[in-house]
Amino acid sequence: MKRGDEMTVTLERFAFEGKSVARPDGLVVFVSGAVPGDTVKVRLTKIKKNFCEASAFEVVVPSPLRTEPRCRYFGVCGGCKWQNVRYDAQLDFKRQHVIDALERIGGFRGIEVRPTIGSVDAYFYRNKMEFSFGEQWLSREQMENRRQDAPVRDPFALGLHPTERFDRVLDIEECWLQSELSSRIVNQVRRFAADQGLSTYSTHTHAGFLRNLVIRQSERTGELMVNLVTRDDRPDVMKALVNLLIAEFPQITTICNNITERKSQVAVGEREKVYYGSGFITERIGVRTYRISSNSFFQTNTLQAERLYETARTMAQLKPSDVVYDFYSGIGTIALHIADDVRTVVCVESVAAAVDDAGRNAAMNHVGNCVFVLGDLKEVLTEQKLMLSTYGEPDVLIVDPPRAGMHDDVVRGVMKLGPKRIVYVSCNPATQARDLKILAEQYRIGCAQPVDMFPHTFHIENVVALSR
Repeated sequence: MKRGDEMTVTLERFAFEGKSVARPDGLVVFVSGAVPGDTVKVRLTKIKKNFCEASAFEVVVPSPLRTEPRCRYFGVCGGCKWQNVRYDAQLDFKRQHVIDALERIGGFRGIEVRPTIGSVDAYFYRNKMEFSFGEQWLSREQMENRRQDAPVRDPFALGLHPTERFDRVLDIEECWLQSELSSRIVNQVRRFAADQGLSTYSTHTHAGFLRNLVIRQSERTGELMVNLVTRDDRPDVMKALVNLLIAEFPQITTICNNITERKSQVAVGEREKVYYGSGFITERIGVRTYRISSNSFFQTNTLQAERLYETARTMAQLKPSDVVYDFYSGIGTIALHIADDVRTVVCVESVAAAVDDAGRNAAMNHVGNCVFVLGDLKEVLTEQKLMLSTYGEPDVLIVDPPRAGMHDDVVRGVMKLGPKRIVYVSCNPATQARDLKILAEQYRIGCAQPVDMFPHTFHIENVVALSR
């Protein structure tokens, strides 16, 4: 057996990162580009000691879980990899992903994993999209068509990255993730850039002007931000673009230009110029209003974020006398959401800009019982006596770490802190299960509640309740 060999397999179930599993003659094969229940022809791409990886190139018998993808770029674009799977099946698979992580990584059995809370909207659910400028990427079919009868196009592109090709951009005219208005803005900016003869930034030469177009839309207030990320400062170009956009799209409430010479592809500027409006938009979750600037982190699915925070609130079993510690608190969205239910919320966050935003959001919402502490949790937890003497012992701890989960020192520090109840919110069930395995030395896991924030992808948020 070698790379490039072909075989026909029937897929049993989804595995991690959205791949499907087949077991022909006991061999474990992880297949990309197919759906559980499919019988497909696959080509081996990687041979390992205990498993193989393969890519499907022909569907022999389609799975009953399949559905027709809405997007014409499906299969080429790097997003929405499950758009060919029925949404009810996606929710089942995501729940199973949580179960698998808890059992295989955490070593747990019998934990109640509730049915996944589906997204209010399966399409047009994102309040933020980052589009990239760059060299245009063409599929094999597009290249053949271009050789036959299509005119040669300029390599300029504005859109999203193809699968596993962050050095190329798929030129797109529509996207089902944000809104129809967002797509129209993208197309207008593309026309403007082409008419002006503007260059795109290259990750190879680190030259070129245009880097990203970021669009933020508020679900609840209707406010809309356009942020052009560029390599250098060109006021004349920006003023011309602003005049065009506000004339064409009166829904836009603010336009800004983030400027960066960094080589990384992150759509964040080293400095910012606001050309129109306030430079921020506002959004509501529950009874709270949040100010969102161009570089603020905010959950990209507003309606589902509200369900996520309500889930955390319910699992915390909050009481008016409770002191709550909120670790990895970000801009304070969870803290402000639960503030009316408790005595005090003590928030710890390592990013200074997020702590500043959190304080501003608390003041804007007239919330006075939240304290925002800037610091690295590993260091904060080594000074527990000072923290406890200042803010009191926590009745409840809420943690919402990044995908990497909690550092081992932080997990041990949490156990030493000893809150009565813990609510662990995670965007990565694998690292969450790893951390829970340690916490289980001192805590009992009550239940797990998956919440789908990103339909048509394999990503899943999971909330776990623990008691001492």
